[in-house]
Amino acid sequence: MENMMNKKVIVRGDRSGVFFGTLIKKEGREVTLEKCRRLWYWDGAASISQLAMNGTTKADNCKFTVVVDHIVILDAIEIILCTDTAIKSIEGVEEWKR
Repeated sequence: MENMMNKKVIVRGDRSGVFFGTLIKKEGREVTLEKCRRLWYWDGAASISQLAMNGTTKADNCKFTVVVDHIVILDAIEIILCTDTAIKSIEGVEEWKR
């Protein structure tokens, strides 16, 4: 876990959803992310594992929310370290908002 601190990760919550951001704190299942986006819908990757490794090949079809400064996720069940390629891809997806 130490090698993930202050790095870009994807977190899957048990009920809260999927998030992308910088991991700044973890205590049990409680995770705090900085500069975070909710990954509401993605295309161009078969799973969040592939998304964390390769990013998306269909950025125009993804729904990634606006960036929030901090978020505390209370039900984290999976944390995946992102590659530089994935980070560039995810951060390149236009903000989805209404």
